[in-house]
Amino acid sequence: MGRYRPPQPQGSKYILPEGERRLRAELDALWRVERPQVTASVSAAAAQGDRSENAEYTYGKKRLREIDSRVRFLRKRLDGMVVVARPPANPARVHFGARVTVVGNDGLERRYHIVGPDELDLGPERVSMDAPLARALLGKSLDVEVSLELPGGTEQVTLVLIEYPPESYR
Repeated sequence: MGRYRPPQPQGSKYILPEGERRLRAELDALWRVERPQVTASVSAAAAQGDRSENAEYTYGKKRLREIDSRVRFLRKRLDGMVVVARPPANPARVHFGARVTVVGNDGLERRYHIVGPDELDLGPERVSMDAPLARALLGKSLDVEVSLELPGGTEQVTLVLIEYPPESYR
């Protein structure tokens, strides 16, 4: 068996303003701060002579490749992003950016904030719009019973609250 792995499908191109600012800040920090520092350290290490046994040179070059790879990814990803800067016209249905509360058969309330795949690390209640949970909720309205496919089986939940927090759109 070869080492080839088919490429992963790209995530959705939607993002909230906060997520876009975070990605642009990361790109700026990598390109304007970290890359020049690493380049300078690699140049200094190269000036010391024998590069074959120079760990500082080797690891510096490796870090430059990592930075360049991440910069290419961020530029390509940000180029096609659609920034959702306002709540939808129909707030009675679940759309991208919604914070929803569901009640399961066990009576427990759970909250989820439906965001883009690049924003998952910004909070514990966030779920990607590409996830099966979010896909099951998108387009639904209040008091609708939704069937969720979970690893342990199917669970019925009722949608009890849909809100679009203003801080998400700043």
